[in-house]
Amino acid sequence: MKTMKKLPKIFAVIALLIGMAFSSQAQTEAPLKVGYIDFNALLQSMPGIDSVRISLQKYQGALTEQMDQMRAEFENKYLTYQSKSAGMSEIIKQNKEQELQQLQERIDAFQTQAQQDLQAQQQKLLQPLIDKAKQAISDVAKEKKFTYVLNSIEDVVLYSTPANDLSSAVKAKLGIE
Repeated sequence: MKTMKKLPKIFAVIALLIGMAFSSQAQTEAPLKVGYIDFNALLQSMPGIDSVRISLQKYQGALTEQMDQMRAEFENKYLTYQSKSAGMSEIIKQNKEQELQQLQERIDAFQTQAQQDLQAQQQKLLQPLIDKAKQAISDVAKEKKFTYVLNSIEDVVLYSTPANDLSSAVKAKLGIE
């Protein structure tokens, strides 16, 4: 089933590569040279990724702490409501129930916003590393005269010889051992 979903993507990539090969050869007569790299593995091996992880963990910790405080407030108010509801008038019960419902809605909204903020923070912190990696890939591709470089992690590369793997050349360009 998973393979069936990938077939249209695979066919599109193959058709694109064939089309580009014909147009490229017709225009310049230069051979088509395609390389690949596992971009995620490269990113995970870059200097600075550890500080990004630490910053994200701290950011996530602060959000989690805030969420825990909100949940504790809700639990305390709920327990108080439960223990005293028998002696409350109907109007006070309704007010307390409404207050609990509003607090739960605030918690839900905070959780949604916190997830979005964490993703935005991750993108903000990773973007300089992503840009640096892309520039190194571009430089190596130009130096080695590659026409295209594909991301092997995206299941686009169905076959390639190890000679077309640019990982070690790009890591060398970035100073990564």
